[in-house]
Amino acid sequence: MTTNTITQLPDPQGFAPDPLTELLRSGAQRLIEQAVEAELAVLLDAYASDKTDDGRARLVRHGHLPEREVLTGIGAVPVKVPRVRDRGDDAEKVRFTSTILPPYLRKAKSIEELLPWLYLKGISTGDFHEALAALLGPNAAGLSSTTISRLKADWWDEYDRWQRRDLSARRFVYIWADGVYFRPRMAEEKQCVLVLIGADEW
Repeated sequence: MTTNTITQLPDPQGFAPDPLTELLRSGAQRLIEQAVEAELAVLLDAYASDKTDDGRARLVRHGHLPEREVLTGIGAVPVKVPRVRDRGDDAEKVRFTSTILPPYLRKAKSIEELLPWLYLKGISTGDFHEALAALLGPNAAGLSSTTISRLKADWWDEYDRWQRRDLSARRFVYIWADGVYFRPRMAEEKQCVLVLIGADEW
Protein backbone atom coordinates (compact mmCIF):
# COMPACT_ATOMS: atom_id res chain seq x y z
CA MET A 1 0.00 0.00 0.00
CA THR A 2 1.32 3.44 -0.96
CA THR A 3 0.96 6.37 1.39
CA ASN A 4 0.89 9.81 -0.18
CA THR A 5 2.40 12.57 1.91
CA ILE A 6 1.38 16.14 1.21
CA THR A 7 3.91 18.77 2.20
CA GLN A 8 2.16 21.93 3.28
CA LEU A 9 3.82 25.26 2.54
CA PRO A 10 4.33 27.51 5.57
CA ASP A 11 1.55 29.92 6.35
CA PRO A 12 2.78 33.44 5.44
CA GLN A 13 1.14 34.80 8.59
CA GLY A 14 3.39 32.54 10.68
CA PHE A 15 6.47 33.10 8.54
CA ALA A 16 9.69 32.71 10.50
CA PRO A 17 12.91 33.79 8.73
CA ASP A 18 15.77 31.32 8.74
CA PRO A 19 19.10 32.10 10.46
CA LEU A 20 20.80 32.96 7.15
CA THR A 21 18.15 35.54 6.30
CA GLU A 22 18.46 37.05 9.77
CA LEU A 23 22.23 37.21 9.32
CA LEU A 24 21.79 38.98 5.98
CA ARG A 25 19.39 41.49 7.52
CA SER A 26 21.69 42.27 10.43
CA GLY A 27 24.59 42.64 7.99
CA ALA A 28 22.51 44.95 5.81
CA GLN A 29 21.61 47.02 8.86
CA ARG A 30 25.28 47.49 9.77
CA LEU A 31 26.21 48.41 6.21
CA ILE A 32 23.41 50.99 6.04
CA GLU A 33 24.49 52.49 9.36
CA GLN A 34 28.11 52.72 8.18
CA ALA A 35 27.07 54.40 4.93
CA VAL A 36 24.86 56.95 6.70
CA GLU A 37 27.59 57.66 9.25
CA ALA A 38 29.98 58.32 6.35
CA GLU A 39 27.49 60.82 4.91
CA LEU A 40 27.24 62.54 8.28
CA ALA A 41 31.03 62.69 8.64
CA VAL A 42 31.27 64.56 5.33
CA LEU A 43 28.74 67.13 6.54
CA LEU A 44 30.48 67.60 9.91
CA ASP A 45 33.86 68.00 8.19
CA ALA A 46 32.41 70.68 5.90
CA TYR A 47 31.43 72.76 8.97
CA ALA A 48 34.36 71.80 11.20
CA SER A 49 35.87 75.29 11.07
CA ASP A 50 32.58 77.06 11.91
CA LYS A 51 32.43 78.11 15.56
CA THR A 52 29.91 79.83 17.78
CA ASP A 53 30.70 83.13 19.53
CA ASP A 54 31.91 81.27 22.60
CA GLY A 55 34.27 79.05 20.54
CA ARG A 56 32.22 75.87 20.43
CA ALA A 57 31.66 73.80 17.28
CA ARG A 58 28.68 75.11 15.37
CA LEU A 59 27.48 71.71 14.13
CA VAL A 60 27.37 68.71 16.49
CA ARG A 61 25.70 65.31 16.63
CA HIS A 62 22.35 65.29 18.37
CA GLY A 63 21.05 61.74 18.78
CA HIS A 64 18.95 59.92 16.19
CA LEU A 65 15.58 60.19 14.55
CA PRO A 66 13.06 57.52 15.64
CA GLU A 67 13.90 54.07 14.26
CA ARG A 68 11.89 52.98 11.23
CA GLU A 69 11.83 49.92 9.01
CA VAL A 70 12.69 49.95 5.32
CA LEU A 71 11.35 47.07 3.27
CA THR A 72 14.12 45.55 1.12
CA GLY A 73 14.58 42.49 -1.03
CA ILE A 74 15.55 40.48 2.07
CA GLY A 75 12.70 41.78 4.18
CA ALA A 76 12.29 44.68 6.60
CA VAL A 77 15.53 46.21 7.91
CA PRO A 78 15.38 48.57 10.94
CA VAL A 79 17.31 51.79 10.38
CA LYS A 80 18.12 54.90 12.39
CA VAL A 81 19.28 58.21 10.93
CA PRO A 82 21.45 60.50 13.09
CA ARG A 83 20.51 64.11 13.74
CA VAL A 84 22.68 67.19 14.04
CA ARG A 85 22.28 70.35 16.10
CA ASP A 86 23.17 73.70 14.60
CA ARG A 87 24.29 76.08 17.35
CA GLY A 88 24.83 78.97 14.94
CA ASP A 89 22.85 82.19 14.85
CA ASP A 90 21.98 81.92 11.15
CA ALA A 91 18.28 82.09 10.36
CA GLU A 92 18.56 78.99 8.17
CA LYS A 93 19.71 76.06 10.25
CA VAL A 94 21.87 73.27 8.83
CA ARG A 95 20.14 69.89 8.84
CA PHE A 96 21.38 66.43 7.95
CA THR A 97 19.42 64.61 5.25
CA SER A 98 20.74 61.23 4.14
CA THR A 99 20.65 60.55 0.41
CA ILE A 100 20.64 56.81 1.16
CA LEU A 101 17.73 57.03 3.61
CA PRO A 102 15.53 59.99 2.64
CA PRO A 103 13.02 61.00 5.35
CA TYR A 104 10.01 59.32 3.76
CA LEU A 105 11.68 56.19 2.36
CA ARG A 106 9.73 53.10 3.39
CA LYS A 107 10.72 50.56 0.74
CA ALA A 108 13.75 50.01 -1.47
CA LYS A 109 13.48 50.54 -5.20
CA SER A 110 13.93 46.80 -5.77
CA ILE A 111 10.56 46.26 -4.08
CA GLU A 112 8.91 48.79 -6.38
CA GLU A 113 10.27 46.81 -9.33
CA LEU A 114 9.01 43.53 -7.83
CA LEU A 115 5.40 44.69 -7.54
CA PRO A 116 4.69 45.19 -11.27
CA TRP A 117 6.27 41.80 -11.98
CA LEU A 118 3.95 40.10 -9.50
CA TYR A 119 0.98 41.97 -10.96
CA LEU A 120 1.82 40.82 -14.49
CA LYS A 121 2.18 37.27 -13.21
CA GLY A 122 -1.48 37.35 -12.24
CA ILE A 123 -1.38 38.24 -8.53
CA SER A 124 -4.58 40.13 -7.75
CA THR A 125 -4.60 43.25 -5.60
CA GLY A 126 -6.17 41.42 -2.68
CA ASP A 127 -3.53 38.66 -2.77
CA PHE A 128 -0.47 40.93 -2.75
CA HIS A 129 -0.16 40.97 1.03
CA GLU A 130 -0.05 37.16 1.27
CA ALA A 131 2.42 36.87 -1.63
CA LEU A 132 4.74 39.53 -0.21
CA ALA A 133 4.52 38.06 3.30
CA ALA A 134 5.69 34.71 1.91
CA LEU A 135 8.58 36.40 0.07
CA LEU A 136 9.62 39.06 2.56
CA GLY A 137 8.11 38.11 5.89
CA PRO A 138 5.17 39.49 7.89
CA ASN A 139 6.66 43.00 7.97
CA ALA A 140 5.44 43.50 4.41
CA ALA A 141 2.10 44.51 5.92
CA GLY A 142 2.67 48.14 4.92
CA LEU A 143 1.96 47.19 1.31
CA SER A 144 -1.80 46.95 1.70
CA SER A 145 -4.33 46.58 -1.11
CA THR A 146 -4.90 50.35 -0.92
CA THR A 147 -1.19 50.95 -1.43
CA ILE A 148 -1.09 48.52 -4.34
CA SER A 149 -4.09 50.24 -5.96
CA ARG A 150 -2.36 53.60 -5.63
CA LEU A 151 0.82 52.17 -7.16
CA LYS A 152 -1.18 50.71 -10.06
CA ALA A 153 -2.60 54.18 -10.74
CA ASP A 154 0.95 55.55 -10.77
CA TRP A 155 2.02 52.84 -13.23
CA TRP A 156 -0.81 53.77 -15.58
CA ASP A 157 0.13 57.47 -15.36
CA GLU A 158 3.74 56.59 -16.14
CA TYR A 159 2.63 54.44 -19.08
CA ASP A 160 0.42 57.24 -20.40
CA ARG A 161 3.32 59.72 -20.26
CA TRP A 162 5.57 57.20 -22.01
CA GLN A 163 2.96 56.56 -24.69
CA ARG A 164 2.56 60.29 -25.39
CA ARG A 165 6.25 61.22 -25.39
CA ASP A 166 7.48 63.27 -28.34
CA LEU A 167 9.77 61.34 -30.72
CA SER A 168 9.64 63.83 -33.58
CA ALA A 169 13.17 65.10 -32.93
CA ARG A 170 14.74 61.61 -33.18
CA ARG A 171 15.66 59.87 -36.43
CA PHE A 172 15.44 56.08 -36.32
CA VAL A 173 17.61 54.17 -38.77
CA TYR A 174 16.57 50.64 -37.78
CA ILE A 175 13.27 49.31 -36.48
CA TRP A 176 12.61 45.73 -35.37
CA ALA A 177 9.06 44.45 -34.93
CA ASP A 178 7.95 41.23 -33.29
CA GLY A 179 4.94 39.74 -31.57
CA VAL A 180 5.07 38.44 -28.01
CA TYR A 181 2.40 36.04 -26.77
CA PHE A 182 1.60 35.99 -23.08
CA ARG A 183 -1.35 35.15 -20.87
CA PRO A 184 -1.07 36.74 -17.42
CA ARG A 185 -4.49 38.04 -16.39
CA MET A 186 -5.77 37.46 -19.94
CA ALA A 187 -8.85 35.38 -20.73
CA GLU A 188 -8.32 35.34 -24.49
CA GLU A 189 -6.21 32.63 -26.05
CA LYS A 190 -3.00 33.61 -27.82
CA GLN A 191 -3.12 37.27 -26.87
CA CYS A 192 -0.33 38.97 -28.81
CA VAL A 193 1.51 42.16 -27.96
CA LEU A 194 3.37 43.95 -30.74
CA VAL A 195 6.87 44.98 -29.72
CA LEU A 196 8.82 47.63 -31.65
CA ILE A 197 12.49 48.32 -31.00
CA GLY A 198 14.16 51.27 -32.70
CA ALA A 199 17.81 52.29 -33.03
CA ASP A 200 18.42 55.96 -33.70
CA GLU A 201 21.38 57.48 -35.49
CA TRP A 202 23.13 58.42 -32.28
